[in-house]
Order: sequence, then C-alpha cells, then structure tokens
Amino acid sequence: MLLKKRIPMKYVLGKIKVELSLVVAYTVIFEILHHYFINVPVDIPIAIPTMIGTIISLLLAFKSNQAYDRWWEARIVWGAIVNDSRTLIRQVLTFYKDPDFSVEASEFKENFAKRQIAWCYSLGQSLRKLDAIKPIEGLIDEDELRFVKNHQNVPNALLLLHAKDLRNAKNDKRLNMYQQVEIDNTISRLCDNMGKCERIKNTIFPTTYSMYTRITLCLFILLLPFSLISVLSWFAIPLITAVAGAFFLIERMAIHLQDPFENRPSDTPVTSIAITIEKNIMEMLNEYQSEFDIINEFHLKEDAKKVNSNHYYVL
Repeated sequence: MLLKKRIPMKYVLGKIKVELSLVVAYTVIFEILHHYFINVPVDIPIAIPTMIGTIISLLLAFKSNQAYDRWWEARIVWGAIVNDSRTLIRQVLTFYKDPDFSVEASEFKENFAKRQIAWCYSLGQSLRKLDAIKPIEGLIDEDELRFVKNHQNVPNALLLLHAKDLRNAKNDKRLNMYQQVEIDNTISRLCDNMGKCERIKNTIFPTTYSMYTRITLCLFILLLPFSLISVLSWFAIPLITAVAGAFFLIERMAIHLQDPFENRPSDTPVTSIAITIEKNIMEMLNEYQSEFDIINEFHLKEDAKKVNSNHYYVL
C-alpha cells in the first residue's frame, strides 16, 4: 500500500515512461515533418479532440471509480479478517474449559492461535499467487503441515483443522454446544471473508472496457498535434506530453487499483495486516498465560517488520 508521503516522482513517472516516450517521439516527428517538409495545411478543428477528450474523461472517471470500489472492498474484507481473528482467539481462550490449568489445554490454545496466524499469512500469499506453505512452516506442527500440503487451497485446509479441533474439544467436554456454535460462526465468517477475497482476485475487470479506453486515448493523442502544432509550433510538444501524461496516469492508477492482490505497492497490504494480527494474537496469548503463570510467555517468531523511513509503500 502506498503511504501518504514521500512518493518519489521517479516512481510515478516510471509507470508511464514508455507511453510518454512514444508521445514525445510522435509529436517531435510530427512537428519536424510539418515545419520542414509538408507545406500543405493539416489543421483540424480543436473541437474534435476536445470532444474526444471529454469522452475519455468520462470513461476514465467511471473506470477509476469502479477500480477504487474493488480496492476498497478488499480493504474492508481484510479489516473484517482482523476483527474476526481477534474474536476467534478470544473465544478459544475464554470458552475452553481448563479448571486444572493443564499444559495440554495451554498447548491446545497455543496451537489454535498459531494456526490462525498461519491462516492469515497463507491467505495473503495465495491471493498473490505466491508460496502459501513457506510462511507457515514455523507456525504449525509437521502433521498439520503434511495435511495442508495435500490441499490446493491451503487457507481452507487450515480452517478445516480449526473445525476438527473444535469438534474434538466438544467431544472432550471442553466446550458446550453453545460455545461450539459461537466459535464455529466466527470460523464461518472467516471463510466468507476468504471467499470474498477470492471473488475479487478471480473476477477480471472487463478487458474490452480497458481496450476501448486505450484505443480512444490513443486516437485523442494522434489527433491533438493536428490542432495545436500550427498554433503553438514547438511549444505544443510539452503541452501535448503533459496532457497525455495526465490521462495515462489516471488510466494506470485505475489498472493498479482494480487488482488489489498483485503484490504491487498500490495493493492491499495483506502481509502488513497479517503481521498486525500476529502481534495482537500473541499479546492475547501472553496475557492469558501470564495471568495464570502456567508456562513462559510465547514470543513472536520474529519481530514485526517496520517500514523504513525512506520507503513509500508496504506490502
């Protein structure tokens, strides 16, 4: 996710450097041919590119709005994942009956909590089409790791392990029926949120719409020199480049926002959110364990990643 400040201009212009180079080359060649070789007037009324520019503005406004809606929905879903993850672990810590403060019960709660952390990491990785197994290797035991490796959808397999533990706890009378239903409802919400993320990831923004917008934009840029060169001469080159750059930047912004799980700076920062969830869950475990002095405090497998002051985005 892009941060609010210190976004270098090099990063912004780098997204459209190819398009800007082509526009400058085309405009310079057009001016040279018009000024030195072609004496026949090639002017067209400025109203024509103005009309096309208005159409492009409407198309880009609609596309940007729809793309931002997809990006914002992804952020809302991950906000719900944060809340439901905290709720799930709080329910497990408080509902699970442990009158003797046994080590077995403590291990159950620790394993459940770490598996939920693993679920958050694996979901983020799978949405980005990255390895969903490597980030969770230190969070679940070998048997569970072998189990999830046999599943194409790793986060869904981890939720299944949650459900199995819940069933076993109910059979061992560690949870009553109402507590089991409450925890299962929280797991179901996590599954719903996972499905929403997968829907956003797998639903492609209409390619024909993007293609028509790009064709119209190129037509606008091709016609613009015919209206401005004869009036502004060489001064038309930077003006046309600036106008084209503005349109290309808006288009590129919409393209990046419409796919919020592509591991780009403009994406929803799923890894950063997963780290926050990990910190919160481990703090809950630490507080619960220190309250009863059962075992030593748990610790994060590594310190939470910090954003360098020179960085302008987090993933």
